[in-house]
Amino acid sequence: MKKNIAIIMGGFSSEYDISLKSGQVVYDTLDTSKYNAYRIHIFKDKWVFVNDLNEEFPMDRNDFSVLVNETKINFDCVFNAIHGSPGEDGYMQGYFELLDIPHTSCNMYQAALTFNKRDCLSALKPYGIKTAESYFVNLGDVINENAIVNKVGLPCFVKANKAGSSFGISKVYKKEQLKTAINDSFKEDDEVIIESFLDGTEVSAGVITYKGRLTVLPLTEIVSDNDFFDYKAKYLGESQEITPARIDDDLAEKVRVVAKKVYEVLKLKGFSRSEYIFKDGEPHLLEVNTVPGLTAASILPQQAAEAGISMSELFENAIEEALN
Repeated sequence: MKKNIAIIMGGFSSEYDISLKSGQVVYDTLDTSKYNAYRIHIFKDKWVFVNDLNEEFPMDRNDFSVLVNETKINFDCVFNAIHGSPGEDGYMQGYFELLDIPHTSCNMYQAALTFNKRDCLSALKPYGIKTAESYFVNLGDVINENAIVNKVGLPCFVKANKAGSSFGISKVYKKEQLKTAINDSFKEDDEVIIESFLDGTEVSAGVITYKGRLTVLPLTEIVSDNDFFDYKAKYLGESQEITPARIDDDLAEKVRVVAKKVYEVLKLKGFSRSEYIFKDGEPHLLEVNTVPGLTAASILPQQAAEAGISMSELFENAIEEALN
């Protein structure tokens, strides 16, 4: 019998539009002979099933079911395509775990930890994972520009601590620009992380559990046409994403070893994509994404394709891993 799969998309953050595109790709790709796929839009003001006529049916949040033409539909598995809150920060994971509904992303604690850049990097440092120098600011803190520059140097990156898709991030060249950049980041989150600039090759490593085995996908080299890998570079074609990365085998192996270690140390499940920049020949971790983009142009599907894994195989595997 075909499984009922809820594809959750949307979300509460600035990434909602990207999430809708990812979710639609999953919906269009899943094998209809194996799965009954349902598009579930999750927004602050509504949770609804949206059918092919764009009619909306409200979800029952008590058990995550939906009533369609007097027929109650329950779900065997949830495919999580929400980037940002509440799909990538642990809220939806905790909700589904309470309801005992399998889902394709990592567990609640791992989602909350990886979504918090500061806490994730702090948790990984004792395991020898190299990172940039960093300085933290909370909303309401006195901003000490001299202390920041002394710690991380210039130029530096100012980032919203809990945000994705390069929302709330800027590159700062002068001390006098710090307060403006920090205030811009506070529009996305009440915590800000300021990191030293690492001048080196940037690569992205996709790690998944594929057919029961932890698999590091071919690496992608990221070459931004802009000052850094910002929103326009990620989504508006202002970058080159080269898979496999143009780095020698020794460097590639270093990234694979670190990416695998990050996945294992954090006890992740499902998809993950971690970003690295080389400094002095060593990969330095920037961040970990547990609900990466899933369109044909997104990095993880590109990496899977290079590994000989089609989009349908990638998505089906995620569902079967969750069900198992």
